[in-house]
Formats: sequence, C-alpha cells, structure tokens
Amino acid sequence: MGKDKELVFITVIGQDQKGIVARIATYLYKRDINIEDISQKITAGYFVMTMLVDVADTRWSIDKVSAELASLGVDMNLRIQVQHGDLFKMMHRV
Repeated sequence: MGKDKELVFITVIGQDQKGIVARIATYLYKRDINIEDISQKITAGYFVMTMLVDVADTRWSIDKVSAELASLGVDMNLRIQVQHGDLFKMMHRV
C-alpha cells in the first residue's frame, strides 16, 4: 500500500439479474482491486453500472483483468468493459 492510485473504469450493461454486483465485487476483492466509486441504475429491466477502481495494489495486468471480466460477463450475459482512467479522460475531454 501507499502507492499512488491507478484508476480504471469498469462498465457493466445487460439484463438485470441477481448477484451482478456481488460477483464483480468478489472478483475485484480477490485480486486486491479496490472499488473507489460505484454507480448503478436499472432502467426498463436493463442493469447499468459504472465503477471506478484502483488497481495499484494488484499483481494482475489490466489486460488480464479486462479479459477475465469480459469472460465473466459472457457467463452472466452482460457486457463488461475495462478502460484505464487516463484513456477515459482523454476520450471524454470537453
């Protein structure tokens, strides 16, 4: 600990179902990835969640985390994307 934060955005979209937050949070916890912020909404049966997570303490690469979360998304019939915070800021500059 004590490292600078390395922030990454995770977005989750799909049909609402039980356990989405629990499964993703458990995955992150097991890889020493801290949830800094989380927002979720259900609209017309669709679940939409954005998470800002700190990956500074994990030994897993962002590419590995992204691939594993995408695979988890396939298992749950969700679309899960991972995007580095710096890239997100550059793409969404006003």
